[in-house]
Amino acid sequence: MPDLVKLAEDLKRTRDEIRLKIHLGSREVQDEWSELEQRWSSFESRAELDKSTRDVGDALKILASELKDAYTRIRRAL
Repeated sequence: MPDLVKLAEDLKRTRDEIRLKIHLGSREVQDEWSELEQRWSSFESRAELDKSTRDVGDALKILASELKDAYTRIRRAL
């Protein structure tokens, strides 16, 4: 699970950086951010509760990858 911990830390850092810039973004970016915040909460909760379950780990990796891609799109839009 160390990879998942590092991935979560990287996502959190990226999320925090984007949150500081989001107020300058367009309404479309702000809407996507709101949706991502809900998905982040889901990711964070699952990561804390089910770190040792393989199936959950695989699902979290997929969700983390989706979050990373979305954060990259928002970063580029800003």
